[in-house]
Amino acid sequence: MRRDRNRMNRTKVKTVVKKIDAAIEVEGSVEKAREALVAAVPIIERAAVKGAFHKKTAARKVSRLTRKVNNFVKSKESAA
Repeated sequence: MRRDRNRMNRTKVKTVVKKIDAAIEVEGSVEKAREALVAAVPIIERAAVKGAFHKKTAARKVSRLTRKVNNFVKSKESAA
């Protein structure tokens, strides 16, 4: 039971991370990257609360994704 629940939560986290990566690399869309990040943060934090990830691991994931999106936005703005 617990293993299945944790696997489901980890899979959701992987999916939202892939959506952010796709928005940045494939589509190159600033808006979609921001929207994907806003959608991803609660999912990652919920997985930590449920025990699929440690609290600090979830915080690290959120931090790295936020930094990645912010750097992407900054590079797009400087290029435009």
